[in-house]
Amino acid sequence: MIGVYAGLVDKFPMGSLMNRSVRMRTGQCHVHRYIPMLMEWILAGEIDPSFVITHRMALEEAPRAYRMFRDKQDDCETVVLTP
Repeated sequence: MIGVYAGLVDKFPMGSLMNRSVRMRTGQCHVHRYIPMLMEWILAGEIDPSFVITHRMALEEAPRAYRMFRDKQDDCETVVLTP
């Protein structure tokens, strides 16, 4: 798992992982270290991160966008809100 520590995790299937002999490693993502380099690549058109965006919605639709994401509706993974 790559990301930022989110505190306690409830209802995590640790027993299921152990029964399957799954190895899990975690670590902090060094965001501040990589952002300048990634931004250069994005601005130069060398990489296109837009593939992770599944929905674009107006800012006024934020409550509906949140519910859609929370409830896993319409294959919602990432929403970009625009003014």
